Amino acid sequence: MRARLTVDLDALAQNYAILRKVAEGTEVAGVVKADAYGMGLAPVARRLRAEGCRTFFVAGLDEVGRGPLAGPVVACAVVMPADGRRLPGIDDSKALSPEARRRLSADIRRVALGIALGAASVREIDRLNILRATTLAMRRALARLVPPADHVVLDGLPMPALGVAHVAVVKGDATCYSIACASIVAKVVRDRLMANLARRHPAYAWDRNAGYGTAAHLAALAHHGPTRHHRRSFAPVAQLELG
Repeated sequence: MRARLTVDLDALAQNYAILRKVAEGTEVAGVVKADAYGMGLAPVARRLRAEGCRTFFVAGLDEVGRGPLAGPVVACAVVMPADGRRLPGIDDSKALSPEARRRLSADIRRVALGIALGAASVREIDRLNILRATTLAMRRALARLVPPADHVVLDGLPMPALGVAHVAVVKGDATCYSIACASIVAKVVRDRLMANLARRHPAYAWDRNAGYGTAAHLAALAHHGPTRHHRRSFAPVAQLELG
């Protein structure tokens, strides 16, 4: 990936300043440039420790399943070793084959210092809306994480409702190592869940589309109607019920 090959030193200094404030408790969120990390926060974590911060665990946090018409949203929080050694092949989960994701997920689980999952159900998605449900899933993952995270990095924009200090990394699932690891594990877990649900509802082909609104999925919805695993607050499902 090109972003891994260049490091913007000015941006790295700015990003470090953000994390330093977070470590001191004077700032709770920020936005950083993805290419300033070169697929990792380990150098920043090591520098914070060297400057006298207590053991500083940085958790990568990501979600999978915001867009599908069916199934839960799943979040993963993971603390990877800050020793500079990285698992080969880590990338944005969407850019990997299913086989590669499964292999890398097993590798991540083997070397991670801590890993935890959280989810929000279809009922919670419909009741809260997808953004709030995603935040809920992320908070559940962080609450289960051992060791607890001193700081969190996540993909995209800041999430004030998360309730913990964090930095949002633009395109983080493709450029930040720990976020990419979280994305891979969450994707494997959710895909496995949807494949299990597909055995009960084979017409919707969730083992192939993971609940996303593919042509085959939409055709099955039109023919068979929604199941209890469908998100009735999502337009394609809601329109069927209105019609």
